[in-house]
Amino acid sequence: MNIVFSLDQIQEVAEQIIASNPKKIILFNGEMGVGKTTLIKQLCKSLGVQDATSSPTFSLVNEYYTSNNQIVYHFDFYRLNKETEALDMGVDDYLYSGNWCFIEWSEKIASLIPEEHSTVTIDLLADGKRNLELV
Repeated sequence: MNIVFSLDQIQEVAEQIIASNPKKIILFNGEMGVGKTTLIKQLCKSLGVQDATSSPTFSLVNEYYTSNNQIVYHFDFYRLNKETEALDMGVDDYLYSGNWCFIEWSEKIASLIPEEHSTVTIDLLADGKRNLELV
């Protein structure tokens, strides 16, 4: 799936992603500031998370519950120095839980990512819009 969008269309983009039935582990790739966290916040809302969501930059993972009691994990591995730090926090338990796992900076734990995952890549275009590719 390929979508060109502006940030005011983020709700529709999140709904399209969910409707496309992606794997529950989704990697989010893109430069800093391109909108990965903003999209993840909207995905959480579209899945029924009612609590406030934020980037887990310092905690590495935030856990949210949807209105129908599904769990959504949001990871931000930007500050990770070694994959062993992710193992120490029990990342395998999260990744193989069967719950939604939204992962920013997944390249920091590349060898730990399960084969069954989807990838969202976001690029900033010259006109300020974003190009999103979901595979």
